[in-house]
Parts: sequence; structure tokens; C-alpha cells
Amino acid sequence: MAEPKGKHIFGTVKVGEKGQIVIPKEARNIFNIKPGDSLLVLGDEEQGIAIVKSELFMQFAQDIFNAKECKEDEE
Repeated sequence: MAEPKGKHIFGTVKVGEKGQIVIPKEARNIFNIKPGDSLLVLGDEEQGIAIVKSELFMQFAQDIFNAKECKEDEE
């Protein structure tokens, strides 16, 4: 059974003694994660953990802020 387009299962990772994990190479390649990149770790106690490149999250937040300003200007 093929994975849905854009959806991936990268396998499992083990948490080391210091709480660190290794992001699988295929995931690093697909998401262009390089040494030195900043990643934001988000959590939902019911659904789990998500890891997002900080720059993408900040751009998303800026887009929301800009959209809100545009809406307020129209009113």
C-alpha cells in the first residue's frame, strides 16, 4: 500500500540518555534540514509532538498577523 502523496513514515528513532533523537536522513533531505537550523518543538498532550523549522513557523505567524492588519484596515 502506497503512502498518500506528501505523507511519510520515516520509521522509529530511539531517545538517547540526554533526551536526543536523530532525525532520519530521508526526513532531513525532504524537509531540507541542515546542521545549525533552528527547529521549533510543539506539543499537544493528547496528540503528541511536532517539529517545525522555526523560519517556516515565523513566516506563518507573520502571514496571520499581516492578514489581521489588512482585515482591520478594511473595517
